[in-house]
Amino acid sequence: MTEIQADVPLKAPVPTGAPPPAAETDNMASASPLGRLREMARRNVRQYGMLVALGLIVVLFQIWTHGILLKPLNVTNLIQQNSYILMLAIGMVIVIIAGHIDLSVGSLAAFVGAAAAVLMVRHGMPWPVALVLCLLMGAAAGAWQGFWIAYIGVPSFIVTLGGMLLFRGATQILLQGQSIAPFPSGFQKISNGFLPEVGPHTNYHNITLLLGFAVIVLAVGQQFRDRRIQTRYGFDGLPFGWFLAKCAGIVAAGVVFTLLLASYRGFPVVLLVLAGLLMLYGFVMRTTVVGRHAYAIGGNQAAARLSGVKNKRVTFFVFVNMGVLAALAGLVYAARLNAGTPNAGTNFELEAIAAAFIGGASASGGVGTVFGAIIGGLVLGVLNNGMSIVGVGTDYQQVIKGLVLLAAVGFDVYNKKKAGT
Repeated sequence: MTEIQADVPLKAPVPTGAPPPAAETDNMASASPLGRLREMARRNVRQYGMLVALGLIVVLFQIWTHGILLKPLNVTNLIQQNSYILMLAIGMVIVIIAGHIDLSVGSLAAFVGAAAAVLMVRHGMPWPVALVLCLLMGAAAGAWQGFWIAYIGVPSFIVTLGGMLLFRGATQILLQGQSIAPFPSGFQKISNGFLPEVGPHTNYHNITLLLGFAVIVLAVGQQFRDRRIQTRYGFDGLPFGWFLAKCAGIVAAGVVFTLLLASYRGFPVVLLVLAGLLMLYGFVMRTTVVGRHAYAIGGNQAAARLSGVKNKRVTFFVFVNMGVLAALAGLVYAARLNAGTPNAGTNFELEAIAAAFIGGASASGGVGTVFGAIIGGLVLGVLNNGMSIVGVGTDYQQVIKGLVLLAAVGFDVYNKKKAGT
């Protein structure tokens, strides 16, 4: 059976937020602008719903904390504290889209952080070389698990559960139950560093203002490009007035966020890493054949195989990718702690899975977006941060996060039953 060609994309399940099929747009086109808006909102309720929920949560805690939540220092801390979870969420949502799960990412992150400490602190290896070696370790670990899942046929739950135990035990052996510190200052800047200040002295960080402006222009430009594509292929988009309102909202949010960061120390280095990952994986999952194949496998593995998709190969590389991102998250976490510790990565896998599901991924596979996983991770991050500021105990925090996850998955199941799928 031949592999599908890049110029003949497989018709995979459409991700949340994608335009509706052309047959459905005929009915939408005949409706009033308000009716079309209501129909599009219904079809994209998970994506837009969680975005609205994030905004409401931010407003709630901004009032509840008397303005502390959105202080520049706290916004920076919020980014740095949740960066490694967001990295794991990006990889996890791709695994879930492909119809699998990975329980080993927290333990693998801990193992890679421990290996980095041994290489840099004990053996004095230059940190750039050690970083590359650690990423290769993550890829090798992902390949090991992907081999058992894709080519041997062992369920991913069992393989990654075994991996969770294996990597956690290997971390304890490697560190001999002790923390290893400190890391070189250059390595620490991966998690705790900021872009340097250049140019004339102002009340804001100049590079951050320029980068923020560039990101806003790119984001709005992408919205117009998407609208042109929708028009070219006959898809029905938002009414033009609502589209302009959406672009204005993007600009306003971008300006506020940029000014918050620029009024403190500027863009954290880890935020640039996250932005690069978001753009890269968003592009891969949205426009490339590999991304469509991952959606196809999760939506209907048998149909994907009959259509020429190399199911085993795609599944294998999905777990290799997850291993690399878990390694990167482990390095960022170790750099933030400035130590390799035996208990690192505890419950990271649960946070990443929760972020993916809250952000719109389906438990049955084939549905989800990278942007949605980031939104889900931010929902959890703001909940954690806000509740900690107002003094809510960790026990109640766990209860609330569990209810949020249950509500998100239950909403997905309800929508599927309502649609008759």
